[in-house]
Formats: sequence, structure tokens, C-alpha cells
Amino acid sequence: MLMIVALSAVIVPFLLLVLLRMPAIKGMSISAVVVILLAITVWGMESQVIASSILQGVHKTLTILFILFGALVLLNTLRNTGAVNRINQGFQSISQDMRVQLIFVAFLFGSLIEGAAGFGTPAMVTAPLMLALGFKPLAAVATALIADSTAVAFGAVGTPVLVGLSTLPEADAAFYQDVGFTVTLIDLFAGMFIPFILMLVLTLFFGKGKGIKDAMVMLPWTLLIGITYNGSALVYAYLFGPEFVAILGSLTGLVVAAVTAKKGWLLPTSTWTDAMQEDFKISHERSEMGLIRAWLPYIIVVLLLLLTRIVPWFQKFTQTAIDLTWTNILGVEGVTSEWELLYSPGTVLTVAAILAVVVQRKRLGHFGRAATQSLATIKITAVTLAATLAMVHVFSNSGMNASDLMSMPEYIAQGMAAAFGPMWIFAAPFLGELGSFITGSATVSTLTFSPIQYNIAEATGANVHVVLAAQLVGAGAGNMICVHNVVAASAVVGMQGEEGNVIRKTLGPALLYGILAGIGGFVLMNIL
Repeated sequence: MLMIVALSAVIVPFLLLVLLRMPAIKGMSISAVVVILLAITVWGMESQVIASSILQGVHKTLTILFILFGALVLLNTLRNTGAVNRINQGFQSISQDMRVQLIFVAFLFGSLIEGAAGFGTPAMVTAPLMLALGFKPLAAVATALIADSTAVAFGAVGTPVLVGLSTLPEADAAFYQDVGFTVTLIDLFAGMFIPFILMLVLTLFFGKGKGIKDAMVMLPWTLLIGITYNGSALVYAYLFGPEFVAILGSLTGLVVAAVTAKKGWLLPTSTWTDAMQEDFKISHERSEMGLIRAWLPYIIVVLLLLLTRIVPWFQKFTQTAIDLTWTNILGVEGVTSEWELLYSPGTVLTVAAILAVVVQRKRLGHFGRAATQSLATIKITAVTLAATLAMVHVFSNSGMNASDLMSMPEYIAQGMAAAFGPMWIFAAPFLGELGSFITGSATVSTLTFSPIQYNIAEATGANVHVVLAAQLVGAGAGNMICVHNVVAASAVVGMQGEEGNVIRKTLGPALLYGILAGIGGFVLMNIL
């Protein structure tokens, strides 16, 4: 009974969104009510903790909406200035094949944004960019979410590793580097297949009857990209630690992808465009804007994100100058929601949108219209996110109860540990996925479950580094199906109400990634 209650934050959204196909605004509102009622009646959470958790969720909603606004206002500004048309022409000059464009935008550029920002930002940036390139909205959202997975363990300059593992007894620089390196070893078994999995999803769900065939011809090139990204990530993790793995790996992948695609190496001669919107027309009118100038706002985004995260004085300034963090909400110790306004990717994206009209020599009115368009888009999303995050924080804070029960996440983890015993390595990635599915954060998933993963590894004699690496890989896979990431990415392409359809497309890849990670971890266990 208690296990069913603990899993209610997973079971109810799955039933309502995926099986009953409810829009997220309705499904997540019902889910929040159910989980909150169970938390009060079964878990014994007191009204003050419930209220503070709900307010924590509302405050966190504002932080995500701000990132969502930033991603939208940048894209809409670039549409208004004509930069998106020029970016489109740039991709067309490399390859007109949408399968190739998908790898460039969703996997490699998305991994670069993940490495610099995290916080669910990549899908909010790459999904609308793919929409502007002609991808169908559902194809853009689903593939953007699937692609934002392999890089997640090293997202936001290594935060899931550096913060997620920070509470463990062995936590120090050498420990972080060892676990990070082990993540890249597992991804040589698992993450290297993500580009091909993207091909399968794109061609099977959005092709015209030749899904497997259209995907198989891309196998050699996608494996090259997967091996390039994950192989170089292994080298960077070994040499430099976890901070710059995703950034350097994606840059390496972009170079290899650009050279091979331009020359047509390992690629089919036919051009695949089945996932294109029916009424989409590619502009053949040559833009007067230079390609570098068109891309410059995105380059500014990456540079500003890096500055705020690796330059100590600048990082301190952005984290403290305008701090809207709400600490100990309603007096409940530990219930806190952070919002360092200048440090938020939302600020960086908005600043880049303003600078776009400057560097592209356009009128400021382009930004004003973009801001109005963006605000109109996120209205409905606010309600959905608030309900989702209220549920998430009640679930996470459920250890504060009058029944002397452990928290719901801990109860789930201990139940899974008892069920799997010495074969835990196959379950470890799925515990990471579960954490990200509910909380929407690989860092929070790892903070929550890494102590449990550590204790299970010690108790069963398993390699601690491998088990923790499997947790991190699984947390990245959970990004594909996390409800509030799905809600946010759907909103930026105008797909409110279709969140269940998105999860149906991303669930299989998420489960497959977890299985591959478990196999990779098992092989490593027997080698190390």
C-alpha cells in the first residue's frame, strides 16, 4: 500500500497524460490534488509543510517560466530580424536532409547548450529552432527531449556531478573525476546510440512508410557522431574533470559532423524531408545577413553562460546582485526555492535577444514584438507548471511528516533495492530516471538518490563509481520524459495539450537508454 502511495507521483500522471491522453493542464492538476491528498492522509504530512511545498512549487514555476520566456523571445526576435531564415539557409548549404539537421541542432547544439546551462534549457532552445527549420511541432519537441540526455550528467558545467554527489563521504575533486570518467565509459555502451535512436524516432513516427530503412542508411554516420561525442567526452573527462565534458564533446562532434556532412561521407545520396510541415516553404531568396551574424546571438548565449559559471567574480556578482531566493518558506526549515535572477539562463537568453537587434543592425521594435508574442504563448503553461511543481515538491518534502516515515523517494529506492539485490546495477539507471521524471532535474535526482545508491553499492559489494555513474546516466535519460520539461518544450512550439503524445514518443527511448546503461554498467563491473 505504501509503495503505491509513494509511486502515485509517477502512476497518476502516467495514467492521465499517457494512457488517457489528457492535456497536461488538466492531468497534472488532478495528479497534484491526488498526490497532495495522499501525502496528508497516508504519509502524515502537516498542513504547514504542504502549504510551503506548494508555494515552493509556485516560486519554482516562475524561474522556469522566465527561462521559457527567454528562449521564446530570442527565437521570436531572430525570426523578426530574418536571422532564422539565414540560419536555415546555412543548414541547407551543409545538408537539406532533415535527419542530418536533427543531429546538428538537437543533439550537438543541444548538448552545447546543456553543457553551458542545464536547467532544461536545451529543448526550449532547440525545439523552436527546429520548428523554424520546417520540422513538424511534435517531431521537434520529441527529438529535442530525447537528444538532451547524453550530455545531462555534465550539464551546467558539471553541476549534476559536482553538486549531485557533494553529500557523499568520499566527495572531493578526485572522486568527482573518477565518477565522471565512469559515466563516459558507460556511455560508450549506451550514449553512443542516442544519435541513431533519434533517427529511429524521426523516421518511424514521422516518415512515410519506410521508417526502418530510412533510419538504417543513417546508421554509419550516426554511430560516427555518437562515437565522436562520447569518445572525446571520455578523453575530456579523464584530462579535465566533469566541468567541460559536454561543451568540448559537442564542439568536437560539431566539427566532425560539419566536415563529413559537407562531403557526404557515410551519408545516403537521397534527401529525407518527410518530417517537414505540410505548408512549410524553404526560402530560396538569398539573405543579406552573414551566417556568423545570424548565429551571433546564440554564440553570445553560450559565452555569457560560461562567463557566469566559470569566472569567479562574475559568477558571484550574478548570483548575489538580484537574489529572489525564498528561504525556509512559511518558516519550514529546508523548504527553499532558489532564483538568482542574473544567473538564470532566462536572463542570458533575454539579454542575447536584445543584443541581437544591435549586432544584426535592426530596430529595437523587433524585440518588443517578440516579447509580446512570447508572453502570450506562456500564459496557459504557467498553470500546468505550477500544478506539476507543487506535486513534485510535496513528493520531495514528504520526509517531513508526523508518521515517522521516510520520504517517498527514499521509500521507493529501498523497495527497489530489496527487489533487485545483487543485480542492482540493472536497476540503478532507472532510479536515476525516476528522480528526473518527477523532479525534472538530474542534479536533484542525484542529490536525492546518490546516498541510497552509494549505500546499496557498499552493502552488495558493487563498484561504487559504476553504480553512481549509472545513476547519473539514468538521470540524463529521465530528462526525456520529465513532465515539466515536456510541458515547457511543448509550449515553445505552441503544442499545449499534446504533452501525453510527446511522452509516448520519448518513453521508449528513455527505457532503452536505461537498459543500455545497465548493461554497460554490468560489463564494467566485471572488468573493473
